[in-house]
Amino acid sequence: MSDKKSMILNVNGNNHQIFADMNEPLLWVLRDDLGLTGTKFGCGKGECGACSVLIDGDVQRSCRFPVAYAAAGQEIITIEGLGTAGNLSKLQKSFIKHSAFCCGFCTPGMLITATGLLKTNPYPSRDDIILAMNNNLCRCGSYSNIIEAIEFVVKEY
Repeated sequence: MSDKKSMILNVNGNNHQIFADMNEPLLWVLRDDLGLTGTKFGCGKGECGACSVLIDGDVQRSCRFPVAYAAAGQEIITIEGLGTAGNLSKLQKSFIKHSAFCCGFCTPGMLITATGLLKTNPYPSRDDIILAMNNNLCRCGSYSNIIEAIEFVVKEY
């Protein structure tokens, strides 16, 4: 028996009407229904961080977050909502400047997590940054560059 319902999602400042199973993970609605493929599927268990999005400013793992909860009038920000090709966010520019990625698969989740950190703590220490980023897996091992990129934003902006 299907539990599909019509609902409105506010994603990156735009309302989208969708028809989805209430228990479907937000990740699949973002990718399959809205075409926002920047949010990645990594582990499917909420452990790697590749699927991270901001929901009302809080970092959430979209692979484990039922769409019904996201449809309750909350603001969802994906990697596509952080900046555009001509108008990158400060963090995105810093990730490029500091080569804070290798394959790029983890980058959307890293950027979302770092954005969430800086919204709650605009001047984190190195230890704060490491702690906040600790639950995001980079398969290429670009951790030191990622930390440097976040530190640069804290110091320079």
